[in-house]
Amino acid sequence: MANILLPETLLNNLKGEFILNNFLSPKEIASYTVDTGIKKVKNSTMNLLLLGILAGAFIAFASQGSNMASYILFSKPETVGLGKALAGAIFGTGLMLVIIAGGELFTGNTLIVAGVLNKKVRLSEMLRNWFIVYIGNFIGSLLIAFMIVKSGQLHTGGNLLGGVTIKIASYKTSLGFMPAVYLGIMCNWLVCLAVWMSYGAKDIAGKILAIFFPIWLFITSGFEHSIANMYYIPAGILAKSDSALVLASGLGIDALSKLSWLTFITKNLIPVTLGNIIGGSLFVGAVYYYTYIKTSKEENTKQHSIK
Repeated sequence: MANILLPETLLNNLKGEFILNNFLSPKEIASYTVDTGIKKVKNSTMNLLLLGILAGAFIAFASQGSNMASYILFSKPETVGLGKALAGAIFGTGLMLVIIAGGELFTGNTLIVAGVLNKKVRLSEMLRNWFIVYIGNFIGSLLIAFMIVKSGQLHTGGNLLGGVTIKIASYKTSLGFMPAVYLGIMCNWLVCLAVWMSYGAKDIAGKILAIFFPIWLFITSGFEHSIANMYYIPAGILAKSDSALVLASGLGIDALSKLSWLTFITKNLIPVTLGNIIGGSLFVGAVYYYTYIKTSKEENTKQHSIK
């Protein structure tokens, strides 16, 4: 009789088992990341492009939503930090949509490097994936930026939302090359940690929590995300054609003249993209490959040689 489990005891044991098995260990996440990368590079060009467009749109929705929530706070220097914290609480929705609903996001796909280092993915396969997904992300982001501007939404708050949108774009295109690289590195270090931890969660609630906090941190910190900037900066460039929004921005002619498609690419997109690649592939993908996969293989080889 002592060994017979009562219903309540059995239930408690099941709960404990569920808690223990409801997430992957870091080593298991590393293996899962490699397997996910293999699947990603095998996807067709059309699928990658369509899923890339969706992911770009999801991130753009998160970008415009975070601007809408915090533009009043962004308009005053003393409340900018609070505005970024509020924006960060909303922005994570974009990555949640990508991971849970389905999408291909360039910044998250820098983790494919783990599969390359493990020699299960060819370098050319990874670069193909990055290129197609990047183009798709760009199309999706531009689509939302265009619709937001044409919808008249930027006239919210007596044109202040549009003015803040232009100011954000102007700031981003005024960054120096290396500062933009460093901000891109720190951004995608956190973004890929969010993706990494979401891989480790076995249920939707766990994935949402894993994504929310690192993304909240990166937005609050003011780091640079290349795909989000595909909304932020084009939205500002398009808004610049509306004189009422330009007036609300409070920017001078010199600052406005430096906000263009050329400066978008050369002053922000190129350095931030390079930083995102370094942050995700080196500081997350490569480091965790070395610690959890390569080191494990070497230990197994030593054990076999001893036997």
